[in-house]
Amino acid sequence: MSDQDFPADLVITGGQVVTHETIRPAAIAVKDGRIVAVGEEDAMPAARQTFDATGLHILPGAIDVHVHFRDPGYTHKEDFESGTAAAAFGGVTTVFDMPNTIPTVADAASLAEKHAIASAKAHVDYGLYAVLGEESLANVPALVEGGIIGFKLYMGNTFGRIPSPSTGAMLEAFEVVAPTGKRVSLHAETNSIMERRQSRLVEAGRTDALAHLASRPAVVAVEAVARAAILAEWTGARIHILHISSAAELGPLRDAKARGVDITGETGAHYLMLAAEEYGRWGGIIRVNPPVREAANQGPLWDALMDGTIDMIATDHAPHTPEEKTRTDIWTVDCGFPGVETQIPLMLTEVAAGRMALTDLVRWSAYNPAKVWGLYPRKGAIQSGADADLAFIDLDRRWTIDDAALQSRSKVSPWHGREVQGLPVHTMVRGRFVMKDRTLMVDTRGHGRSVHTIQDVGTPSPRHTDETLAAVVAHRPGEAA
Repeated sequence: MSDQDFPADLVITGGQVVTHETIRPAAIAVKDGRIVAVGEEDAMPAARQTFDATGLHILPGAIDVHVHFRDPGYTHKEDFESGTAAAAFGGVTTVFDMPNTIPTVADAASLAEKHAIASAKAHVDYGLYAVLGEESLANVPALVEGGIIGFKLYMGNTFGRIPSPSTGAMLEAFEVVAPTGKRVSLHAETNSIMERRQSRLVEAGRTDALAHLASRPAVVAVEAVARAAILAEWTGARIHILHISSAAELGPLRDAKARGVDITGETGAHYLMLAAEEYGRWGGIIRVNPPVREAANQGPLWDALMDGTIDMIATDHAPHTPEEKTRTDIWTVDCGFPGVETQIPLMLTEVAAGRMALTDLVRWSAYNPAKVWGLYPRKGAIQSGADADLAFIDLDRRWTIDDAALQSRSKVSPWHGREVQGLPVHTMVRGRFVMKDRTLMVDTRGHGRSVHTIQDVGTPSPRHTDETLAAVVAHRPGEAA
C-alpha cells in the first residue's frame, strides 16, 4: 500500500484522552492535519505511522488568547519565533497576539506586515488583534477584511502607552464594531484615576515596588468593567475583560452577565498564585498591569473560574529583558513577564493538589476560548473534524521552573525556582509535532497559520442602531428616517 492509500497519516495509541467533560483511554487517528476518528485502538483506520502515548494524558492544545510577542519593534524582548516556541513547550497550540508593537496594528498596512512576520516565523497557530481607538475607528472595515481575531481597546495605560479613548469615543467604537461580530478585548482600568494617583505618588517620592499597586487600586478595574458593560449592553457589542485581578470586579462582571450582556473574562496564573505580599521578594520583576494584588483576592478568583463567572485563563505573556525588569525605580520598570510556557504546568500542579479537575483545565484553557472566539469545533476539542492540536502531558513529572531554560528571550520571571508537577512532553499542531520529547522541531518554523480564516462569529446583534453617532450625524431633520 502506498502512502497516499492509507486512510490515516497517524494513529496515536495508549493515551488518556481528556476533554472538558471526560477522561477516557482512546486512540486518535489523524489525516491531513485533522482528527478523523477517536475510539478503540482496534477500530482505528490503517495509518502510515503510529505513535505510542502510553502513560500520557492527551489534552486539546491550549488557546492562549492574550500574548505579547513584541514583533515587530521590540524583538530584543521576544519575536514570533521565540514566543511560539515557548508556546509549544507550554502545551499551547494557538495564541492571540496583541497590537502594541511598532508600528501599532491600527490599519491595513501594519496588519499585513504583522501577518507576513507571523506566517514566516510561527511554530503554532495564531490570531492577531488590532487596536481600537479614536485613531483607528475609520479603519475598522479594512482591519476586519485584513484578518483579525478581534479588537483590543486600552481603557488604561500600559506598555507602549496606546492612547485611551474617551468614554464618548469608546461608545462610538462599540457602535462601529458591534455589527461586525468581532469581540472587543478590554484593558479595563480607568486611566484618569491611575494617572492622577501615580503623579501624586511620584511627587511624594514613592519609587518602591508597592507604589505601583497603590497607583492602581481595584476600583480602577471595578469602574472600568462596569462602564464597559453598560456601553456593550447599549450597543450590542461583544466584549472580553482581560486579566481580571481582583475580587471586586467580579461584581459588575456577574451583574452584566445576568443582564444578558455578551461579556466574557479571563484571569491568569499570576493573579491566582502570586500575591502583593511577595513584592518584597521580587521587586520590579513582579510588576504587571493590572498589578498582582493581595492574597485575599485569590480565593474569589478561583471560585469565579469554577462557577463560570470567569470564562478562561490566559497568560498576558509580556516579556522584557532582565535589565528592564530589575531597575530600582518602580516607575522605570517595564510591566509584565513571560507566562506562555509556564501557565499550563502551574495549573497542572493545582490539578495534582486537588484544587480542580483536569477537565476544568481543558474547559478554561481550550474549550471555552474556542467557543467564545468562534473557533469551535475546529479548535478546543478532540473529536472527528477538529484540528489535531494536542498537548501530551506527563502528570507525574516533577520539575523546577528555571528562567534560564525558558524558550522565551525573556529570562526573568517571578516563577523562577517554583516546583511544579505536570509537564507537556510533546505538542502537536494540525497533526504535526512542533515539540517532541521536550525538543523543538526547528522545521516547523512557519507552520503556524492565522485562525481568522476558520473563525465563525455567528450573527451579530447590534442595538440602538438608529441612535449611533453615525446615524444621528447623517440624519437631517425633516427627511424620512
